Amino acid sequence: MNFRRFLLAITLFVALPFPALAAAEDSGAPVTPNAVELFKIGPLPVTNSMIYTWIIMAVIFIVVRMGTRRMNDKPSKMQNLIEAAVEGLENMTAGLLEPKVVRWCFPMVATFFLFIVVSNLMGLLPGVGSIKLGGEPIFRPPTADANSTIAMALVFFIMSSWWAVKYNGVGGLIKHLFGVKGGMTGLVVIPLFFIFVFIGLIEVMSILIRPVALAMRLYGNIYGGESVLTLMLHTQPLGLAALPFYFLELLVACVQALVFTILCIAFIGTLCSHPEEEDGH
Repeated sequence: MNFRRFLLAITLFVALPFPALAAAEDSGAPVTPNAVELFKIGPLPVTNSMIYTWIIMAVIFIVVRMGTRRMNDKPSKMQNLIEAAVEGLENMTAGLLEPKVVRWCFPMVATFFLFIVVSNLMGLLPGVGSIKLGGEPIFRPPTADANSTIAMALVFFIMSSWWAVKYNGVGGLIKHLFGVKGGMTGLVVIPLFFIFVFIGLIEVMSILIRPVALAMRLYGNIYGGESVLTLMLHTQPLGLAALPFYFLELLVACVQALVFTILCIAFIGTLCSHPEEEDGH
């Protein structure tokens, strides 16, 4: 139940538009980098990526509901698929984080993976980007829209920061970032203190850059692949040059979902762990 609620919260959040990004000018690229506004609901602009996000949400909810409606010891194929996906993601998370941290972050990272991989794969379906209304494409995969990837990265940043404080405490987190490592004592600690403060500032900058890197890596790979496929589909004869790129994008769709998820887990692990400082020397 908690997993489903988290899934709903994440997908609703990534469906929200960022007006500044949606208002970006068309750069003349084969695929416009900004999501196209189709209509408005009051003051809220509804873009083609939002429409497709809602469709992806519906697909995920229906599949999960069908697979878990009647759980039994002799699982159906759908239940088997869902259990295998969840168990694999849980084992991967448990292999990198402490058990209590796994309980905190597993719903988020599992939701990220499922949403991203389904979005990437459904973005390769025929008609996505080519079915148009008034000259504008109706559907656009949300991972090819910076609005969605930035929203997911912000969710990661907020939750990972909260878990870091919850795990370490405020004082413990400051010590974790700026404290002298290695369990050293004596006068040598004085010069090391300033060195580790400098290292801590670099670590803080790294923490602030992480959501930007997550968002832009996913967006850049999916948007770039979408642009290449569009170019290849317009080449002669009959767009056959797009076939090898299409199969490559199938691989990229899964790999990028896995990379985003593993990086989230690894980044959380750097904040929610206690290195063996006593025996570090």
